[in-house]
Amino acid sequence: MTAIDPQAVADADREARRAKLFTRINKADAWFQVLGLSWVTPILKAAAGDNPKAQGKEIWRLLGVPLLAIAAFLLLWGTLAPKVQTSLGAIPGPAQVWTEAVNLHEDAKVKAAKEQKFLDRVEARNQKFIENGQPEKVKNIAYTGSPSYYAQIWTSIKTVFFGFLIATVVAVPVGILAGLSPMANSAVNPIIQIFKPVSPLAWLPIVTMIVSATYTIDDGWFSKAFLTSAITVTLCSLWPTLINTALGVASIDKDLVSVSKVLKMNTWTKITKLVLPSALPLIFTGLRLSLGVGWMVLIAAEMLAQNPGLGKFVWDEFQNGSSSSLAKIMVAVFTIGIIGFMLDRVMYAIQSLFTFSSNR
Repeated sequence: MTAIDPQAVADADREARRAKLFTRINKADAWFQVLGLSWVTPILKAAAGDNPKAQGKEIWRLLGVPLLAIAAFLLLWGTLAPKVQTSLGAIPGPAQVWTEAVNLHEDAKVKAAKEQKFLDRVEARNQKFIENGQPEKVKNIAYTGSPSYYAQIWTSIKTVFFGFLIATVVAVPVGILAGLSPMANSAVNPIIQIFKPVSPLAWLPIVTMIVSATYTIDDGWFSKAFLTSAITVTLCSLWPTLINTALGVASIDKDLVSVSKVLKMNTWTKITKLVLPSALPLIFTGLRLSLGVGWMVLIAAEMLAQNPGLGKFVWDEFQNGSSSSLAKIMVAVFTIGIIGFMLDRVMYAIQSLFTFSSNR
């Protein structure tokens, strides 16, 4: 009978645990890619002892080089900015922009405290009337103070998602119809070619007049400025989704179409079981492009529609013309860029849940 080597058993157990660890790291890598944190994977692998030299090269490529590029950008910015004089003073450097970002954060906390204090007073007032048997005097009084920077960010995010949702509801069905029917494609194509290049600045006056004429409710769910911005986003952002949906549907394998005919699928079954699963990668590519376009369009729309949001914040600071205005505008620029990146990552995360596409 062969004796069992304890060391061999221990080594085998260690290798099994190591293999499980690498399996978990590889599974987590898919989500690191989605979140834009692909550099985490080689760090974890190096820590687990997987070829540290090779993983070190990956860490340098995925993390070291981008950080070096950012450092070079900040250095160049800090060196050149003071040399450029504008009507608002010298271009602010990284330190001034960071200072204004901190100031905006502190200002947001102060405004939040003021709003909460106001709401507490209103609640106490209403409670007093209730206790005195005068419920008819209870009122919900809206806070009318100026919105904080974070409130304006949230307004912009709500606006872009509302416009993006409308664009999706319109673009996906029309794109499916255009992809399935050559006749429908011929009808839709001229409209796409004419309206796709139109600037949001051209749409905005038309949308403003239509909303003003048709949305006459003063106490409705949405303000006119909000609807104007959201509909402008819709009109400018639906085209990438429409085009990619039509392309995805039209490029479905002809053999699959033949199978659907053999199985005598009805139209609904054909769309849900065959068309959408096959076209989903391209549809999501269109959705990501549309959301990116919508986010860019929104800032211009908010500037002109004066809808409280990042666009209006930029315009108000430009009109203000104080010594800190330019730095605040640059804070908004970085905020817009970071949120745009995060929105794309959110869409890619949703895409990863429903498709096998490796598009990034």
